[in-house]
Amino acid sequence: MENDLTPKLSKNVYGGDGGSYSAWCPDDLPMLKQGNIGAAKLSLNKNGFALPCYSDSAKVAYVLQGSGVAGIVLPEKEEKVLPIKTGDSIALPFGVVTWWYNKEDTQLVVLFLGDTSKAHKTGSFTNFYLTGSNGIFTGFSTEFVGRAWDLEESVVKTLVGNQSGNGIVKLDAGFKITEPSEKHRDGLVLNCLEAPLDVDIKNGGRVVVLNTKNLPLVGEVGLGADLVRLDGSAMCSPGFSCDSAYQVTYIVRGSGRAQVVGVDGKRVLETTVKAGNLFIVPRFFVVSKIADPEGLEWFSIISTPNPVFTHLAGSIGAWKALSPRVLQASFNVGSDVEQQFRSKRTADAIFFPPPK
Repeated sequence: MENDLTPKLSKNVYGGDGGSYSAWCPDDLPMLKQGNIGAAKLSLNKNGFALPCYSDSAKVAYVLQGSGVAGIVLPEKEEKVLPIKTGDSIALPFGVVTWWYNKEDTQLVVLFLGDTSKAHKTGSFTNFYLTGSNGIFTGFSTEFVGRAWDLEESVVKTLVGNQSGNGIVKLDAGFKITEPSEKHRDGLVLNCLEAPLDVDIKNGGRVVVLNTKNLPLVGEVGLGADLVRLDGSAMCSPGFSCDSAYQVTYIVRGSGRAQVVGVDGKRVLETTVKAGNLFIVPRFFVVSKIADPEGLEWFSIISTPNPVFTHLAGSIGAWKALSPRVLQASFNVGSDVEQQFRSKRTADAIFFPPPK
């Protein structure tokens, strides 16, 4: 049975005055289950606070919009409270406890993409909240909580019962959250909009790759990532992940056209992608995109911390490496056609500016 690769939008899971949490469901996007991948979005309104929790999956978080504060507690480490802003990418290994807060008027939106191979539900994240109506505290008896934290029963009842919110709450306007520290960003965050460019093609596009070199913590997460910004009407060369990785792509802004070709040269997807869409490219399938005039930007994770891609067109394309005779035999063409084929795209790599 063939999988449906059609891009999908997330669906709301829960929320309230403080904000909302939405996710992509494996029933709607079957490739999530096949690739052991989860995807979700956290949106916080002003004074919105996502209660402390941990997850059953290692993830990469990407700040799509706004600015705020994140609290991160790695296993057996002290809490790091860091300022976050648009373009930040954060590696979140197994066992990390996180909380998120927005004190600004602009909504804070954070994308989560991760590996669900060890999750309770394949293709979905399960979050375990430490407090709130669905928190760990509410599941234990007052006796166990009192014994564990050496507290009187009256204090236990207050701790367990006072927070009636579920996952996301809205704090009072005058409440002062812990002040963030810029130095806490070191080793935890890479801003993809400020980082050195790995590829920069005039009128074509730019890419920043997140890997173990610029953010070593992604090695523990087991995922790589990249942010690609394609200029108006430019094209991203057809290419595939040559190390058996899945490509999970979220469209950040803009729109464009995408084609994916799979086994036996069959085009398995031809569609328009737009902001908010998520789609997944199966292992070894070839994908290419052309931006609409306003451009196209996407954030992707790849299911390996140091991904390797093979591009089929452009100056570094695989076809350029093959000898003329092999090309003639492969395409069943004469030398004149082979020379025309080889003489094109000698300077452009990965991104191709629009035709003049």
